[in-house]
Amino acid sequence: MTVTAGRPFLVALDQRLEGYRRFLAAWVCRVGGRTVVIDPGPASTIPHLVERLHAAGIERVDFVLLTHIHLDHGGGSAELLDAFPEARLWCHERGRGHLLDPVHLWQGSRATIGEVAEVYGEPRPLAERRLAGDDELAAAGIEVIPTPGHAPHHASFRIGRFLFAGEAVATRLHLPGPAEYLRPATPPRFRPRVFLDSLARLERLQPRPDYLCFAHYGLSREPPGWYRRARRQLELWLELVGREVRAGNEFRPRHLVGLLEHEDPDFPLARLPGDIRRRELFYVENSLLGMWRALLSGLRSCGA
Repeated sequence: MTVTAGRPFLVALDQRLEGYRRFLAAWVCRVGGRTVVIDPGPASTIPHLVERLHAAGIERVDFVLLTHIHLDHGGGSAELLDAFPEARLWCHERGRGHLLDPVHLWQGSRATIGEVAEVYGEPRPLAERRLAGDDELAAAGIEVIPTPGHAPHHASFRIGRFLFAGEAVATRLHLPGPAEYLRPATPPRFRPRVFLDSLARLERLQPRPDYLCFAHYGLSREPPGWYRRARRQLELWLELVGREVRAGNEFRPRHLVGLLEHEDPDFPLARLPGDIRRRELFYVENSLLGMWRALLSGLRSCGA
């Protein structure tokens, strides 16, 4: 495989866990003669990523871009920078401290995703001198778009005709036939208005990108259609969760999943392969928990 200027390619980062295939991916592209890696993934699969880069004829990486610092996106950053000593890494300033000293990031990841974090591997600290500034990206033709929501420090990147949106839009999986599986990525500490504002920011981009590169998973044409679907889905999920919260019910994730399977045409959970479906249930319930806590907090702040 060779890297074509302006045309990215995906490196699948399958993990040694049931269902963790067609889930994690790094994107690689060329811009202005420079090689860019977006979201290199966890430490566990950096050797595979490096091998694929070398197989593509890449001996130098100039920039490593993180949409956010979660382990599945940037946990292996130090190892990748070791393999490519010229590379400089960019992430939002709110996430940089966790890259320089990842102790709290690691502790929080283990508490949240448990065994999955152990498989991903503990992140190593980065040297501050390896961090790139906003001006370096701008000079290279890389546009940074703040898209908080999935994480407070989340950012997306426009490179030419391609938008690398991380988890600012949704998690998406192509199914056999015309169907697509779509899921909001709204873990706890989720703020609905912030997420929706970020979607609106992407919708207003001019000129519009021609392609949308999902972190999870793959590439699609016609980004505006995906923004509309993601917004419609998020608003539907918030409506259903809000109904349960306002009724004073307990958090019952499997009950909510059943409602969503019935009411959301973009959520064909039953059509996923069994192992991927079991993986997705974990993240679906986490997204629902993020919505539940956000809406419950809003209800309490109104004195209800």
